[in-house]
Amino acid sequence: MAITVGLTGGIASGKSTVSAILREHNIPVIDADIIAREVVEPGKEAYNQIVKRFGRDILEEDGTLNRSALGEIVFNDEQKRQQLNAIVHPAVRKEMLSKRDHYLQHERNVILDIPLLFESNLTHIVDKVLLVYVDEEVQLKRLIERNGFSEREALARIKAQDPLKDKVAKSDEVINNNGSKEETRKKVTHIIDSWNLK
Repeated sequence: MAITVGLTGGIASGKSTVSAILREHNIPVIDADIIAREVVEPGKEAYNQIVKRFGRDILEEDGTLNRSALGEIVFNDEQKRQQLNAIVHPAVRKEMLSKRDHYLQHERNVILDIPLLFESNLTHIVDKVLLVYVDEEVQLKRLIERNGFSEREALARIKAQDPLKDKVAKSDEVINNNGSKEETRKKVTHIIDSWNLK
């Protein structure tokens, strides 16, 4: 029987690393972040709605979204963040489900990589939830190093998501990613085998 796995975690938790390991095992991964970038390309319906709602100040000279300008607005204003999510999330969900259905015609299993799986109430579209977990101090340090954020900017982005510790009990399996890449690889391989994903 085909399984749809929801892969989730927090910002800078190492979800991309886990996703890459799954892909190495030829398990299809549909990445919500990639789709979220595609659905807001100029001319797309979600793009038009964002410009209408937030104005042209959030655009680059070439007409594409200035993601950092938009991020600065929505990560410091809960109401505006909800308005943006109300535009982007339905478009992403529709595209993800379309890709999932396409894969399941010829694949046994598929991974939906959804950072905000719980926050967006999308657990009903997956059969199992796999959480990538790190302690908040590790998350903060990695995010500052990876994106060059100040501590304030990094904390604003972490606080915009539910705490990882609250997601542990809601998940079928948890990969603790505080350690080395090699330890993470072993854990992922174990889950692939125990869930019979290949």
